[in-house]
Amino acid sequence: MDHSALRRDLIDLLPRLRRFASTLVASAADADDLVQIACLRAIERPDSFLPGTRLDAWVFTILRNAWRDDLRRRRVRDGQGTIDAEAASELVDANDGAAHLAEREVRDAVLGLPEGLSSVLLLVSVEGYTYAEAARILDIPAGTVTSRIARARAMLATSLGEERGGGAR
Repeated sequence: MDHSALRRDLIDLLPRLRRFASTLVASAADADDLVQIACLRAIERPDSFLPGTRLDAWVFTILRNAWRDDLRRRRVRDGQGTIDAEAASELVDANDGAAHLAEREVRDAVLGLPEGLSSVLLLVSVEGYTYAEAARILDIPAGTVTSRIARARAMLATSLGEERGGGAR
């Protein structure tokens, strides 16, 4: 893939990358930094992209790996040693000023899910990846994707049902 096509395609991916990054980190600024790192790595290493594969899946994987690298570095810098990325709970809702209360409730509920659940739910339900593609992006077994989707949906149904005074208890 030539550099100009790669840059053009990366620009088109920016909103989706930012949305994914915001499920991984605590602030909009951190999400922007993570997206920038992922795009830079993609531009610096175009030879690691395999023709015939999806560019978006490749860049999402780069972003996820950059987040894991940063998480490990931060833990070491803070004197906490290294941790597995799945053990981290870094999700915090960044107020996006959404106009509708229901939209904020759903967003809060999704962001309130544990990282492993929110990421897989976003990739499958929002980004439209298949379970197999999400498994490759997140480097987890496909069965784990299925399990996490089911748990995330059940948790959302319970959370949103309770917030609205509704049935799922």
